[in-house]
Amino acid sequence: MNKYSDDYGLDRDQILDLFGHYQITPTRQRVEIAEYMFRRPQHLSAEKILDGVNQGGHHVSRATVYNTMGLFANKGLVREVLIDRERVFYDSNNSAHHHIYNVDSGELYDVEGVVLDTTALPNLPAGTNIVDTDLIIRISKQKA
Repeated sequence: MNKYSDDYGLDRDQILDLFGHYQITPTRQRVEIAEYMFRRPQHLSAEKILDGVNQGGHHVSRATVYNTMGLFANKGLVREVLIDRERVFYDSNNSAHHHIYNVDSGELYDVEGVVLDTTALPNLPAGTNIVDTDLIIRISKQKA
């Protein structure tokens, strides 16, 4: 987890410091998106980010949100959680953790402190090692 993870509600100076740490060039739109994203630990789709930033009195385009969140994910500032081809969430918690996705409500939750047993995985090709694992547990109400 980055050093900012327990300090949500970052102000502009903290956002700029964060950008410096992750080597992200600050622009007005990137700062506004980051201010919205780092208000609290959360999982947001690009559409939710777009709506939230624009409802906050700013104006960013859909393309700017997608490009900015792609940059943030590539730099390691946020985690990109792929539920399926149509659903991508951006996670403000960039520490190694897994998720539970509620199929009925569309909500995504963090699962902290779970270590996968990697001894059950198939043999890896020679000269390779596991870099990261992403586990998404999909849940739904039981059908009667």
